[in-house]
Amino acid sequence: MNLKINTSVESAISLKDAMGVRTAPAAKDLIRARENNAITCLACGHRCFIQPGREGVCRVRFNVAGELRVPFGYVGALACDPVEKKPFFHFLPGRDVLTFGMLGCDFHCGYCQNWVTSQMLRDPSAAAAPKPCTPDRLVQLALDSGAGAIASSYNEPLITSEWAHAIFTQARRAGLACAYVSNGNATPEVLDYIRPLVSAYKVDLKTFNPKHYRQLGGVMEHVTETIVMLKERGFWVEVVTLVVPGFSDDAEDLTRMADFLAGVDPIMPWHVTAFHPDYKMTEGYRATTVDDLLRVVEIGRSAGLKYVYPGNLSGRVGDGEDTRCHKCNTTMVRRRGFEVLENRLLAGGACASCGTVLPGIWE
Repeated sequence: MNLKINTSVESAISLKDAMGVRTAPAAKDLIRARENNAITCLACGHRCFIQPGREGVCRVRFNVAGELRVPFGYVGALACDPVEKKPFFHFLPGRDVLTFGMLGCDFHCGYCQNWVTSQMLRDPSAAAAPKPCTPDRLVQLALDSGAGAIASSYNEPLITSEWAHAIFTQARRAGLACAYVSNGNATPEVLDYIRPLVSAYKVDLKTFNPKHYRQLGGVMEHVTETIVMLKERGFWVEVVTLVVPGFSDDAEDLTRMADFLAGVDPIMPWHVTAFHPDYKMTEGYRATTVDDLLRVVEIGRSAGLKYVYPGNLSGRVGDGEDTRCHKCNTTMVRRRGFEVLENRLLAGGACASCGTVLPGIWE
């Protein structure tokens, strides 16, 4: 369900000017003051050194006379839809989530499906506009929509963590769970900042090829370190890898990725999802097939991962979208795409067959 905020942006000012007036000072936990009014930003793994009058890699966090200004008070995208779409399969299955996004990103992925919001300051063809709103308004929309949670997504939530923090503070008071849908380019400081409010965190582990990660604007080791830090801090973590033929589908890379994930936690869900040509990767790349996905599922299972889910090819992967108990292998949650057809989990996520508590956050 798409939702609308009944506000408008003044057409007489540029997009960047419109964003510039919708800012707030950065959280003290996410900055380090340097000489001559320079600042090191700690919101993402780039750790940008930002001098007065300059901006970070994300282009939405900028230094004004020694004060780091950050996005605040608007949304660039807003929807209420199934939690399985994020995707989360072990976090309130079957519930809807109010999902909001802002503008900008610290990566520049050529296949980004949310490029209209994430790349709007890099790509003149991206035309998303900020729509002013308040945390109270967003939380009320979530409650009115019957959502069980609220999530930051669509752009990179790490670079807009102050805004998420304000919303999630209100959301938690209203009894809503909170989640991040992120590229995982985090720092210990930003994870500590959001941990009291964020329960579930989805990480895009895009490839296990460091060179390919650099092409996307990131550093692979930053993301793998984030996954470890998230688990250490007690977040519920699910990992997603978009299987792009010719880019992120190398069998050796995927085997090393699966081994890494199993070494962190073998019952941490791994979603391997199908690619379709999009944005700047529409030529020279083919769509992912069912066989492609099932091959990666077997790589994950061979590494010892208990919950490997093929995605984006609804109804074409057999029972691969279902959740089965990792102890007795009995199906507990049946799905077709983003729809939960049956949920047999007992209170607290216990298996109805053997009583084992499945990993996750349940009703």
